[in-house]
Amino acid sequence: MTDFDYDFVVIGGGPAGRRAAIQASKLGKSVAIVDDQRMIGGVSVHTGTLPSKTIRESVLSLTGWRDQYFKSGRSRSSSDMTKTSINSRLATTLGDEVEVIDSQLSRNNIAMLKGKAKFSGLNKLAVSQCVQGKTTSYSVTAEKFLIAVGTKPYRPKSIPFNGTTVVDSDSIAANLPIPKSIIVVGGGVIGLEYATIFSTLEIPVTVIEAREKILEFIDHDIVANFTHQLFERGISLRLGKKIEKISLDDKGSPTVILDDGRQLKSEMLLFTAGRVGSVGKLGLEKVGIEPDSRGRISVDKDTLQTSQPHIYAAGDIIGFPALASTSMEQGRQAACDAFGVPIRNTANSFPLGIYSIPEIASIGMSEEDARDNGFQVEIGVARFQETSRGHILGSCKGMLKCIFDLNDRKLLGVHIVGEGATELIHIGQAVINLNGGIDYLSDNVFNFPTLAEAYKVAALDAYNRMPRSRMSA
Repeated sequence: MTDFDYDFVVIGGGPAGRRAAIQASKLGKSVAIVDDQRMIGGVSVHTGTLPSKTIRESVLSLTGWRDQYFKSGRSRSSSDMTKTSINSRLATTLGDEVEVIDSQLSRNNIAMLKGKAKFSGLNKLAVSQCVQGKTTSYSVTAEKFLIAVGTKPYRPKSIPFNGTTVVDSDSIAANLPIPKSIIVVGGGVIGLEYATIFSTLEIPVTVIEAREKILEFIDHDIVANFTHQLFERGISLRLGKKIEKISLDDKGSPTVILDDGRQLKSEMLLFTAGRVGSVGKLGLEKVGIEPDSRGRISVDKDTLQTSQPHIYAAGDIIGFPALASTSMEQGRQAACDAFGVPIRNTANSFPLGIYSIPEIASIGMSEEDARDNGFQVEIGVARFQETSRGHILGSCKGMLKCIFDLNDRKLLGVHIVGEGATELIHIGQAVINLNGGIDYLSDNVFNFPTLAEAYKVAALDAYNRMPRSRMSA
């Protein structure tokens, strides 16, 4: 048997890499993580998930957004005070998270190898590190590998990025600006999260999206409700529009010329139209792995193995859904498969969460998916204004939608827009995964007053329209 330095080496210290490393360690394997960042955590901790969600929470607190229902108008702090408060909260949150991660890795005896990793053979990495201008390199061997290097913002040459008035999502998370107006290019998850954050600060926002619709993977009724709320807040959506040119004036402020000839001006432009895999210097050609044009790596969906059976990939690097939560589970799944431990594949029951203002969450089939797959369905809808808790919180514009199978009464999907959606979705997740349905939701008692009561309201809404022959005795 070949003698390796480690049983399992993970490249990348983000959510997928950390979870995989911890899982492999708990299986009794010797594990190392190679990461070239100053602090562990990956994009998720430092420029992606946690920063944007911390900024969101700070903005909600500073603006009193959750109390809007009871106020005739909202006061806005000065931009300097807002930036100071946000950056202070951000530094504290991210510092605490890094401490927790370091402690977890230490407790699980995971070696941390600082430096850039590059494959030099099927079972060998070259790890290089630059210290005070001097680069040193050494080799690391392993029986199995996981590639979990994540992604970085797509930066096309046609966009005049300058780090101040034309920026990407990574740079804006590091130091949130407070412009007088902003154009967001890209109506995906990241773009809409930041668009709604800036709108909450009462900054005029225009979103440009080349596709005719936003969030096409979310149930259409939820997107319609969300879009209506955006319009109510004055966010301008330019859908089905492509950018012909971006020019900067003498102050660096951008003017965007669309393919229909319209010109849009703002003080700042945030480009969020896509991300690319951080695989450029991994030496994948040495091991016969070929990423696609966006740097994503193809894997077997059940095992997460690449074209090389002993090399796995997980997280954003393998594409949709590219969420921290799904990345963690993919990392665990990869580690278990690598060392022959059976694991139930729950890929179809992952919840999706979008931390816009308001939040969106989804699990299971949308109404469109269910009908396309031949299900006979009944729909149950609960609007937050139908719950006492919604009125107490001043959160009346949200809705919860349940998809039920008419034949066996099972819950097929849940879709929510509104306050607390990313928390509420887990009730639906439990019911779906445990093969529950309309009877569980309609018969059980929910605390009153809660937003969770919306599940019972939605179930009864569907129940009242079900044919009597299909109803239980």
